[in-house]
Amino acid sequence: MPRPRAVPSAVEPDLRPLPDLRPLDELFAKAGLTRARRDGRPSQPAKLDQVLPEELAKPAADPGIRIAPNGVGFLPVQQWVDWKWLWHGFSTRLGGASRVYAADGAQGDLNVGFTADDDPAVVSRNRDLLAEAVTGSARTSLATIRQIHSNRVVVMDEASEPGKKPPKADGLMTDTPGLLLAVMTADCIPVLVADRKRQAVAAFHAGWRGTVRRIVEAGIGRMRMEFGSRPEDLSAAIGPGIGQCCYSVGEEVLFEFESQFAYARELFVEVDETDPVRAKYVAMFLNQRAPGHGPRDIRLHLSVAEANRRQLLAAGVKPGRIEMVGGCTSCRQDLYFSHRASKGRAGRMMSVIGIRP
Repeated sequence: MPRPRAVPSAVEPDLRPLPDLRPLDELFAKAGLTRARRDGRPSQPAKLDQVLPEELAKPAADPGIRIAPNGVGFLPVQQWVDWKWLWHGFSTRLGGASRVYAADGAQGDLNVGFTADDDPAVVSRNRDLLAEAVTGSARTSLATIRQIHSNRVVVMDEASEPGKKPPKADGLMTDTPGLLLAVMTADCIPVLVADRKRQAVAAFHAGWRGTVRRIVEAGIGRMRMEFGSRPEDLSAAIGPGIGQCCYSVGEEVLFEFESQFAYARELFVEVDETDPVRAKYVAMFLNQRAPGHGPRDIRLHLSVAEANRRQLLAAGVKPGRIEMVGGCTSCRQDLYFSHRASKGRAGRMMSVIGIRP
């Protein structure tokens, strides 16, 4: 009887002791990740805090709107109201001449963006009204930019010329008196910065893309380079924008933030947005799944305002000199324009800052 043939042995196993990977896992944990396993499955984000929608909802507080003699409503920054050298304000939709976004029977809106729906002459009039409300003169020079969701910052020495396209950027700064810097928003976060010692100012437009590109950190670095600004002399205000209560995003946004910030997980929460009607009247929506095994609508919610506050802190601005102004644009559509809440058909608000001549 023939003897069985020897089967070639497999690769000899590696019997060396495994390295201690705990320090590596700690680094991954700080970045909000877990190490990829040997089965080839990719790393997954660490679990985020889960909250219910009502836990994120906040009472509609009075944001402290100031109504100018010309009827325009804008938000001042309380820590700056006694600074005689400084112009500033976050516009609302109150007090303008636009009718295209206003509800029937409502007064006109202060739309300051040249949107496709509005009359350019009316928008120009609204811009003059805002300048008059903040500075006392409708003729105050206004400097604007073409916002591109970047981290590009420009220095402005003169007003934007009529008929000439302004520079592409998402931040602008100046130490030139008599010039009002402006950024426009309708959910993105506006950030204004003032140097009380050098008397230099800056304005930043921070959507999530600009935020993940560190527009505010880059801008303050540019202020140091251009004007000699020291972080301890800076004061900042974060204006109205869409709040974490209303801003759901995809996982790709989480991954972008995790690639840049060790504290990224602290900016996001998971919100169970499952339809309450389905949850209460289960029998109306029966299917072949076992009870309790239907899909849950879990969404990621991002706080862009908090992300920018963290950048101000990282740039050296003292916590007590950062003021949050205005609240959520989506929650307060009576006061603000919200691109997301209005499904893309919205006016624009303007955040302005300047140095009195």
